[in-house]
Amino acid sequence: MGMVQEFKEFAVKGNAMDLAVGVIIGGAFGKIVDSIVGDLIMPLISRVVGKLDFSNLFVILGDNPNNLIALADLKKAGIPVFAYGSFLTIVVNFIILAFIIFMMVKQLNRLRSEEPAAPEEAPATPEDVLLLREIRDSLKK
Repeated sequence: MGMVQEFKEFAVKGNAMDLAVGVIIGGAFGKIVDSIVGDLIMPLISRVVGKLDFSNLFVILGDNPNNLIALADLKKAGIPVFAYGSFLTIVVNFIILAFIIFMMVKQLNRLRSEEPAAPEEAPATPEDVLLLREIRDSLKK
């Protein structure tokens, strides 16, 4: 029963729950970035560079007896392919994701530094000053 209790405590701790939420949100955020890269940015880059489809940029490394030209067909046939277009897409995806995370962290740090500092409490009066005040007050009487 002890191990079940330990697991229960671990599973409901704040850190484990925060990690789970982060992974789920990160997965959804990754899909958004994939869509931004695949549906918005890469078509623009392809348009500027010339009507290229980055996902179909590859070099055939083996024999191609059937003269296949589509990447999916080549992979299905088991022909070795150096698919650098997919790699370029993933690199662009990573750069965009890293930049977005950088901007979010930068914004959070800026917001944290703008928070007003809590007013500091006056330091406690030293004991010798209190004694001197007491002596002064007793001499005034």
